[in-house]
Amino acid sequence: MPEKWERLVEVLAADEGWTTAARLSERLGVSDRTVRTYAAQANRDGESVVVSGPDGYRLDREAWARRARLHVDSRAAITPDGRRARLIRDLADAPDGLDLHEVAAVAHVSESTVEADLGRVRSRLEGTGLALERDGATVRLIGPETAVRRLVGALVREEGRRGIRDLSSLREGFAPMDGFRRALLDGLADVGYAPNEYALDDVLLHVAIALDRVARDRTLDDDADDAGAPRTHATVPDGDEPLAALVDELVVREFDVRLPPAELRHLARLIETRAATRRSGATRAGVLREIVDRISRDWLVELGDDEFIERLALHVDNLAARAAEHSFSRNPLTASIKAAYPLIYDLAVYLASELARLEGITVNDDEIAYLAMHLGAQLERTRARGDVVRIAVVAPEYHDARTLLVERLRGRLGDDVELAVGDATGADADGAAAPSDADLVVAVLPPREPLPHIVTVSPFPTDDDVERVRNEVARLRRGRRRARLASTLSRTIGPDLFVRGVDGRESEDVIRLLGDRLITAGVIDDDYVAGALERERMSSTAFTDLLAVPHAMAMTATRSAIAIAIDEHPIDWGGASVHVVALIAFAESGRAEFQAVFDQFVEAFSEPENVRRLVRGAVDYPGLLAELSGIMAS
Repeated sequence: MPEKWERLVEVLAADEGWTTAARLSERLGVSDRTVRTYAAQANRDGESVVVSGPDGYRLDREAWARRARLHVDSRAAITPDGRRARLIRDLADAPDGLDLHEVAAVAHVSESTVEADLGRVRSRLEGTGLALERDGATVRLIGPETAVRRLVGALVREEGRRGIRDLSSLREGFAPMDGFRRALLDGLADVGYAPNEYALDDVLLHVAIALDRVARDRTLDDDADDAGAPRTHATVPDGDEPLAALVDELVVREFDVRLPPAELRHLARLIETRAATRRSGATRAGVLREIVDRISRDWLVELGDDEFIERLALHVDNLAARAAEHSFSRNPLTASIKAAYPLIYDLAVYLASELARLEGITVNDDEIAYLAMHLGAQLERTRARGDVVRIAVVAPEYHDARTLLVERLRGRLGDDVELAVGDATGADADGAAAPSDADLVVAVLPPREPLPHIVTVSPFPTDDDVERVRNEVARLRRGRRRARLASTLSRTIGPDLFVRGVDGRESEDVIRLLGDRLITAGVIDDDYVAGALERERMSSTAFTDLLAVPHAMAMTATRSAIAIAIDEHPIDWGGASVHVVALIAFAESGRAEFQAVFDQFVEAFSEPENVRRLVRGAVDYPGLLAELSGIMAS
């Protein structure tokens, strides 16, 4: 196990900025005082790698990297997890096996510790197609080369997720890939492919591992595919030959290495199915059009132009190839997409469920997030104007200064605002809304009478001026959304639909508990609960770390309602520790309302302090309403 303070570093490494002590104590399951102790232990070598301040804690990544470099050659500095990962890597690189006496001496640990590590390694190898073979003090890793590469890749990715905690990096010895990456991006465009840079790093890892293994004379068999099974024409993309030729050219140019044909085909297949998409020739446009038409009709969104269908179908063709090999692309944005765009993610879940039903294509959360990126991009292209904020610009007339001010604001704020121009007295110059009728006043001079929403700027607004106006517009929109959400919640959460404490139930039992409340209220039936459980099994509805919003894909409720459960003790929800669970049920007539409530509910409770406030104050139904009202007003 890693040292306890390293768990704090891992959590901070996953966050970009500051994290509050309360949030850390919740994530780590310890008290605020223990968080302070962990921070002190992390800084015990004299360099502050964990920085504390009024906003909580953050990781000083440069300081942490410096500490890593100081110990990079010291095997004694590796944590137990890192030591076992290094042992697996060394076994993979030693065809004749390792002498356990030498392993213990190099790692500065006892032989009994190495034996214990081997036991953990055996457990890690279960289901990988690999095994350990023992002959006295010599131990060997046996199994197909493809399985060895998958294991090494998994270890490197795990190291990346841990940040740089393990001070001896498994990436040591891999060829630098920057030049190859740039050349590959240029080359893909030349041979008719659009690159997926989000997935490209994972493919480049496969390239680096292939180069490393070939240099050790460990090559793939000519008839083995990525999964280690016999190669079949049914799973081989048509683009193998031009991509294989491109990979061959780039590897020779960048690394002065000539890879065998089986290696080139393997890498070409990985690139085409994971990191690049053909620009034409989709085979599933028809079935995608049917699914997208249903999404457009059922969710009241506009999606279905021909170019979008073609792009989506090309992506799904590659997705089908990955799914056939159970080898999915990794998406570094999955968690952020799920939290920031829950409705779009849910549309992607529906799309994935239809692909599974009609095409037999089964996908994971990362692949669902890629589908969400396609849907979100198209919705952004076709979206109607959102809540328009009316802005009165009040400035004295002086040459063209006022005109320049308005043009700068219009250029930076976009089409979701309406600008009305007035002079210093507040008179309307365009026949539009006067300042008293506007949502927001942007003024060069202070107003003669107090106004509720005003931003004062210079005659020639700076970037800071424009940003203050933009922030106030965003605050006004957020306030509108939350006011609508507060109204909806007060109508849809009745006293019988509130549960305080779930008595240690697991996630599916919590869904059934809330479902029973909605069934008793005559809102839904057993089929809706079954649908909510089915949706949950496809992809967790824990859209944030603290909130789960289970629901069925079908809108079959007799009326819109929400059953909500709150527990001060965390509920394990697909790996997240949630404290608030809201089972949402909407009627057929409530589709538009569903879209608004779904996104706004997740947005409001994506702020950890709002969830903690609800957990503290909503001890009964009146308390729930009071806290919801306060949160929506903030």
